[in-house]
Amino acid sequence: MKESDVQNSIRLALSPYAITFRTNVGKVKTIDGRWFDTGLQKGHSDLTGFRKSDGKVFFIEVKTKDGRVRPDQQHFIDTMRKNGAIAGVCRSAEEALELVVGEKD
Repeated sequence: MKESDVQNSIRLALSPYAITFRTNVGKVKTIDGRWFDTGLQKGHSDLTGFRKSDGKVFFIEVKTKDGRVRPDQQHFIDTMRKNGAIAGVCRSAEEALELVVGEKD
């Protein structure tokens, strides 16, 4: 399964419980040769959102079964957790549901 497939399955599974946004990080060259920067810091998680029940913010770094978390991604997750957000790495919709919905304050 590709990472985009995992990501889509997570977004679908979370839809009854949360509002979830796909976040793109990086730079791309526009058709006229200019660079466009998304403005998000390096390591920002793939999915960002909030629970419908209480508005608590979450960040999910999506990986395939064998995907590796980069140091900047882990740093972002750790920083978000230290500041009260839900954050983690998920390799399936089930893991994302446990992280976001199963999270106890």
